[in-house]
Amino acid sequence: MLSRLVAVRRAPRVFLAPARSYSDSRKEGSVASSKGFSAKEKAHEDQYIHQHELEKIAKLKASMEADRKALEEIEKNIADKAKK
Repeated sequence: MLSRLVAVRRAPRVFLAPARSYSDSRKEGSVASSKGFSAKEKAHEDQYIHQHELEKIAKLKASMEADRKALEEIEKNIADKAKK
């Protein structure tokens, strides 16, 4: 009897979680494949790209203005040296 209790105690204890099954009429990703969602996603993407391009243009304009000022200063130095 004692050996039987020891054998039962040494047996590994296994816990099986109950399986859950969800039934839904929608398939996975059905929301993302709808026309309204893709149009909204495209609008957000277009808005992001437009904003990013505006920022790049602003940086280029600032860089061009800095280069223009540097060029004017160089031309002024050349004109001063030509007078001497």
